[in-house]
Amino acid sequence: MPSDEDVEQAADVFALLGDPNRLRLLAALLAGGEMCVCDLAAVTGMSESAASHAVRWLRAHRIVSSPRRQGRMMYYRLEDAHVRMLLDLALTHTQHTLALHPERGDG
Repeated sequence: MPSDEDVEQAADVFALLGDPNRLRLLAALLAGGEMCVCDLAAVTGMSESAASHAVRWLRAHRIVSSPRRQGRMMYYRLEDAHVRMLLDLALTHTQHTLALHPERGDG
């Protein structure tokens, strides 16, 4: 069994991924690589303020990093391959679940 601390930290990661807006931002970064808040907001349909707030949370929890700044513009990317794998698996699982249970879809 994993330690209590490891379980709590993993639960924190899943809680962060449980917010639809943060998940949209992460999916955008998964597809687009490095992006600034204004581009993330445009892609996800969020306001820049909401996107910036969500990115701050993700950065504070080391889900995303800010590898570079260009003038006043900060660019963000997924922190590491583990986050990328979690997102890929979660999205694949969702598609697999919908294929097996179409009644859970939008229809």
